[in-house]
Amino acid sequence: MFKRVPAASDQRDPPTKSPTLKSGLLAGVAVLFLGGIAAGIHAVHGSTGPGAAPGIAAGVTRASDLSATAPTVVMPSFADLVDKVKHAVVSVRVRAEAGAELASGGDGANPFAGTPFERFFKGSPGDNGDAAPSGVPKGASRYVQGEGSGFLITADGYIVTNNHVVDRAVKVEVVMDDGTVIAAKVVGTDPKTDLALLKIERGSNLPYVTLADETPRVGEWVVAMGNPFGLGGTVTAGIVSAQGRDIGSGPFDSYIQIDAPVNRGNSGGPTFNMSGRVIGVNTAIYSPSGGSIGIAFDIPAPTVKAVAFELKARGRVERGWLGVEVQPVTPEIGDSLGMKEASGALVAGVQASSPAARAELASGDVIAEVDGTAIKDARDLARLIGAVKPGHTVKLSVYRNGKTRTVAIKLDPVQEVAVRKASTEEHVGEAVGRLNITVAPAESVRGAGGTGLAVLSVDPDGAAGNLGLAPGDVIVKAGGRAVSQVADLERAMVDAKVSGRQHALLVVRRDSNERYVAVPVTTG
Repeated sequence: MFKRVPAASDQRDPPTKSPTLKSGLLAGVAVLFLGGIAAGIHAVHGSTGPGAAPGIAAGVTRASDLSATAPTVVMPSFADLVDKVKHAVVSVRVRAEAGAELASGGDGANPFAGTPFERFFKGSPGDNGDAAPSGVPKGASRYVQGEGSGFLITADGYIVTNNHVVDRAVKVEVVMDDGTVIAAKVVGTDPKTDLALLKIERGSNLPYVTLADETPRVGEWVVAMGNPFGLGGTVTAGIVSAQGRDIGSGPFDSYIQIDAPVNRGNSGGPTFNMSGRVIGVNTAIYSPSGGSIGIAFDIPAPTVKAVAFELKARGRVERGWLGVEVQPVTPEIGDSLGMKEASGALVAGVQASSPAARAELASGDVIAEVDGTAIKDARDLARLIGAVKPGHTVKLSVYRNGKTRTVAIKLDPVQEVAVRKASTEEHVGEAVGRLNITVAPAESVRGAGGTGLAVLSVDPDGAAGNLGLAPGDVIVKAGGRAVSQVADLERAMVDAKVSGRQHALLVVRRDSNERYVAVPVTTG
């Protein structure tokens, strides 16, 4: 069981064969990586200088010149480490309800529905409830077998694994290192971090491992263990490749990237440092083929520790809720707001009756700090607020109209807000200069609302198209003022230019959500 990131593999193992993915997405991955490698090789072997041997770049030391001075490299042995921790690593067997998606039975069925990676595979054949296999009614419930990994964190049988490993499980078993199969109970799950906690009953003297408190350094040796392809008890080694990776799977993304080979079935398994402490949980791989290419992602141990022990205590994770929709502050948006540095989280919308609404936060505010900690981007804000319990008060540093103020806000429990989708119809509109869009007053377009300018058409190669505007969007404000006709929009761009700014800031509504878009200033 494993998850895929964009052109990557979510490893909820399908019951028979791996899903067939669309070639366009995967081709892009191959070009990205192979093209970069090829360019690097060409740059070295294609440059020569006076006296340089063919194929050797000028100024590059020959391998033969290094032989006399280079230190002897001794590869580490992982045998003692493996002997120390292997008994705490388990295989996880799951009998799960497939639902209509997997019951379709086609090669193109979407096995990732319900996981953080479902959105990367929407539109695949079979994703729309195709006919079930012969003798199985369309949409009927079926069960599939899956396998993943996990590891004991207490002597009395608590086991960490991935949420997507046990999602919709009706039966869970763990296979110990000695082959013993034990029934397990799902204590709790946290889809937002893709973690789950299991419990087995087998006394109070089980082998277990410890979660590290610190984040490993890039370049450190690590060892991944788990159950790839159902083989069980497999060990691979590599190094930490990067930290703080955002793979688009959720609001709390901050993965450790490693190059130890992990594959289907490794999901939920531990990655150890050389001291035998768990630095992360294997959760996703980046792969054009479904197999390892040396890019894997781990949930960091501090996150795992916080979530696992809250699941143990409560069966769920409680997070504070601020009630704002945020987006990154790009250099263009920062310029349009008159900010010296593009950082923080831009408030794109405030939900009614939320803590943010009670504190009078407003669309256009930039949250720069939480309790004295600087906010780099919207992800930072989500992680910091999510780490605070409901009922606690946080102090926010908020930038508005060139001034910064401090606001104290008491957080509520997380609430799910339904998204409403608006509909529009085609009208004859008015073109807007070099933005290459056609707009009409929103009140004249059915379903577009009573205020703003409804976008009727967008040239995909124009300025607005390159910024992501699309037909059906509604421009609500420009330069901080409401707009109802093209002249309002053009006036805002002229004002921005006169103020010495290169961009004008628009508020754009799509469905029921608002976001900010910085467009280059122009008078048409």
